[in-house]
Amino acid sequence: MCSPPQELTEPIEWFLDYLAVEKAASRNTVDAYHRDLMQAAKLYFDAGQVDWAAFCPDDADRFYAWMAGQGLSQTSVRRKLSALRSFLKFLLREGYDVRSRLPEHTSARKPRRLPKALTEREVEALLAVPDASRAPGLRDRAMLESLYGCGLRVSECCDLVISDLLLQDEVVRVTGKRGKTRIIPIPQGTLMWLVRYLKDGRPALVKPKSPSRVFLNQRGGGLSRSGVFRILQGHARKAGIRKAVGPHTLRHSYAVHLVRAGADLRAVQELLGHESVATTEVYTFLDFDTLREKYRQAHPRATGDDEPRGK
Repeated sequence: MCSPPQELTEPIEWFLDYLAVEKAASRNTVDAYHRDLMQAAKLYFDAGQVDWAAFCPDDADRFYAWMAGQGLSQTSVRRKLSALRSFLKFLLREGYDVRSRLPEHTSARKPRRLPKALTEREVEALLAVPDASRAPGLRDRAMLESLYGCGLRVSECCDLVISDLLLQDEVVRVTGKRGKTRIIPIPQGTLMWLVRYLKDGRPALVKPKSPSRVFLNQRGGGLSRSGVFRILQGHARKAGIRKAVGPHTLRHSYAVHLVRAGADLRAVQELLGHESVATTEVYTFLDFDTLREKYRQAHPRATGDDEPRGK
C-alpha cells in the first residue's frame, strides 16, 4: 500500500492530539490508534480516496475485508474497527460530512471548523513557563519555540538532528511526510533560544551513547512524541491555559497567526509542508471579528465617512 497524503494524515494527527490531551489517553493507546488509523488511511488512499468526508459504507467493508484477509484475530479486528469508528465520530464533530455507518444525523452540514489555536498572549505565557536556568528548562523552551516558531509537526521536532539546524543561515531543514524535505526560516526569537540551548542546555543532557537528535531526554536519548506531549501539557497547566493543548495546537497557532497577519496562502502551504493548498485553506476560516476588522481597514466603503446626500 502507498503512503497516504496529508489530506488524510493531518486529521489523524488532530485526533491523536485530542486523545492525548482531552481524553488523557496513555502513550500505548495513542500509538495503537496511530497504527490502526494509518492502516485504514493507506487502504482508503489505495482505493483512490483523498478526503475523509467521502468515507462511505463500501470503504468500511473494504477495510473489514482487508483485515479478514490478513488473518487477524477477532480482538484485533474489533479494536481496529473501534478506532476507526471513534475517529469518524471525531470528524463528524469537527464538521466533516462523513457518509459512514454511523448514527444518522439530520442537521445541516456544518462548515469545517478551524482547529483550535492559542492566542498570541497564550503562546507568550506558555513560552515563559520553562525554567531557563536549568538544562531541561532550556530544552523545553527551545522545543516549544521550534514547534510554534517553525510550525513543526511533533514527529518532525523529535526527528531533528544537529545538522538540520543551519543557524548561520537562520533556517532549519525539516524532513516531513513521505520523506519530503523543506527549508523553514527560524524567527529571531526562536533562533536565540536554540543557540542558547545548544550551548548551555544540550551538553548537560548528552550521554556517551546519545544520538545526534537536537532534543534529548533526561537519560540522553532522543525525546519521544509522548515526552513532548507530557512536557507541553505540564507547561500549559502552569501557564493557566484551560483549553486543550497538544503539539499540533502550536502548529495550528503558527499557521493561524501567519494567515491573520496577511501571509500569502501559498507561502504558508510551503512552510507547513502541505502537498495541496486545499489542506492549508482551513486556516482561512478566521473568526468573524478578525474578518470584520480586516474589512474595516481595507475597504473604502467600510467607514461610512461618505454620507449620502439629498438631491
